[in-house]
Amino acid sequence: MPKQNTMTTTAENTTTTDPFVQVLAPTSRSPDISPEDDLYGFLIGSWELDLVAHPDDGIVTHSTGEAHFAWVLDGRAIQDVFINPERSDRTADSPQFGNWYGTTFRYFDPTIRAWRVFWFNPDDGVRAELIGRRRGNEIVQEGHFPDGTPIRWTFSEITPDSCRWRGERLEPDGKRWRLQVEFRARRV
Repeated sequence: MPKQNTMTTTAENTTTTDPFVQVLAPTSRSPDISPEDDLYGFLIGSWELDLVAHPDDGIVTHSTGEAHFAWVLDGRAIQDVFINPERSDRTADSPQFGNWYGTTFRYFDPTIRAWRVFWFNPDDGVRAELIGRRRGNEIVQEGHFPDGTPIRWTFSEITPDSCRWRGERLEPDGKRWRLQVEFRARRV
């Protein structure tokens, strides 16, 4: 009979003997990523989110979500789980736009001296690829959805315990950016 992996969870401590989890989630950044190139390390940990979604139908929705970030793959990447509405508020009739239970995978690519960012939401099939760079005090991630629509996701107002994030898409006129979603995050 194969040996089973065990996981013990308490309110204060989570330990695991699962080798996959042990090798996936190191506790710090790889020394191969310099401090000046570490754009996303400030996100490590858990966050509460106040989210405002701006769908095309014009019906603005407000919700609370959660996000959890960790170093992965020997500290060479950061992965999150982004949940909105938060787990305790999820229902079958949650609004389709803004209903996320997905993950973002970010890794530093030294050949372009920037971060490659990949978002996946298995619930609705939405995915995106972006490149993240520092611009002044902000982190700007630019890319596109699979249909070619240009997108821009920006972290701003960054402090150790809070930040603002905006998700925008370029309108068909190629000139105006349209706010799709915005959240304010507070460290848990």
